[in-house]
Amino acid sequence: MSEQEPAPPRAATAPDGGPGFPADAAVTSAPVEEGGAPHLEDPDAIDTSLRSPAQRARTFTGILVNTALANVTTSYLWFALTFWVYLETRNVIATGVVGGAYMLLIALSSISFGTFVDRYRKLAVMRFAAGFTLVMFVLSGVMFLLTPTAWLLDLTQPWFWLFMLIILVGAVVENMRNIALSTTVTILIEPDRRANANGLVGMVQGLMFIVTSLLSGLSVGLLGMGWTIVVALVLTALAFGHLLMLRMPEEVRAAATDAHGGFDLRGSLAAVLAIAGLFALILFSTFNNFIGGVYMALMDPYGLEMFSVEMWGAVFALGSTGFIVGGALIGKFGLGANPLRTMLIAVAVMGLLGAVFTLREWAWLYVAGIWLYLVLIPFVEAAEQTVIQQVVPLPRQGRVFGFAMAFESAAAPVTAFLIAPIAQFWIIPYARSAEGAAQLAPLLGEGTSRGIALVFLIAGIIMIVAALLAFLTPVYRRVSASYVRAAPEAPNTVSSSG
Repeated sequence: MSEQEPAPPRAATAPDGGPGFPADAAVTSAPVEEGGAPHLEDPDAIDTSLRSPAQRARTFTGILVNTALANVTTSYLWFALTFWVYLETRNVIATGVVGGAYMLLIALSSISFGTFVDRYRKLAVMRFAAGFTLVMFVLSGVMFLLTPTAWLLDLTQPWFWLFMLIILVGAVVENMRNIALSTTVTILIEPDRRANANGLVGMVQGLMFIVTSLLSGLSVGLLGMGWTIVVALVLTALAFGHLLMLRMPEEVRAAATDAHGGFDLRGSLAAVLAIAGLFALILFSTFNNFIGGVYMALMDPYGLEMFSVEMWGAVFALGSTGFIVGGALIGKFGLGANPLRTMLIAVAVMGLLGAVFTLREWAWLYVAGIWLYLVLIPFVEAAEQTVIQQVVPLPRQGRVFGFAMAFESAAAPVTAFLIAPIAQFWIIPYARSAEGAAQLAPLLGEGTSRGIALVFLIAGIIMIVAALLAFLTPVYRRVSASYVRAAPEAPNTVSSSG
């Protein structure tokens, strides 16, 4: 990865990086005393005095918009692939495998992504990821052009798996940018505005879902998969070109870090464990992903049974406005005095929504449930990000965010891989049989998708129970008390020299 042109060599002062990370002028490899941590501060790497907070905020907006375009592109192609595979095969195993493989690849690669974010300058990482994704999407287009469609849709042949893997790898590598984006919040945004910035990120994600779900449905229905790939290539190239023009002079050079190699699992784990309660925070946010695996495998099949592909894209786009509302609420009101409590309340309500939004096969109920569910997602994500940005020093933030992404993403493939074949071979046939339909009718009504609704109901109940039990744990009480004490006095990880 090539680095940017360095900014003028003005040093910034960097105070103590947070609990467990004493300040120092450079990384040291000296043994760590019990209860301590390596010295990781590098005050010469970041200089926030070069520009005003308003100028830095404008740069962050440019990076956020660019990342949004990149996310829109990969999600557009990702949604289109999911729609296309299900419509051509009518097999929920196929959609479950596609969704589960995506999350599994993210889980396996996120620690490496976080390691590279720590070792290299953030824009250099973003440029590498954008270029790599562009190459992979070009390969997918070439393969689609040269391979007969029947071969691509035959799950018993290697062509389906190779085509899927090429697109998924391109989409997964693009997620390296999201880890880098979280660290740019620390570099460019003042500490008292980071929760608002994280809410803005949630709003952008909502816009991404609106645009991609609508465009993907229309694209597959009206243009076909081939032209969909062409559109994705054009948008990826535009995002890459715009990224080459962005500058972030505050990052004078890559901060000195103790990250080693391309997969620093030991350093990632050490960074998480060095902050009291941080691992518990990651566990709390993982609750959301367990039920997310069920949605990943079955939400699109449920919607596509109820609507045409074009209409389903529009319906999901309408539901996705919930992301924008959730992000706007965070930007206006913040996350409260205890983000962990806010997170668990949101997770419990998400479980309730998942349990009831398919109790009857009513379009309005399904759309309303999706909308409310997506309102809550930014609260879960922003709570975790705000705490990490506040208590973890910048030279380790990439690995902490990468570890969190890996840990949380691993939850969804487990449920997706398990639930897709169970639903396809047992639950759905049972629900569509005369006996099953009669038994489920009092609880779930009548319709062709009662089997999927039964899965959603069970998953939602499990989610509610898990979140409520978490409130009763000693870990939750300790982490909550620790955060309340530390939040008002937590030091900045980046500061201005004047």
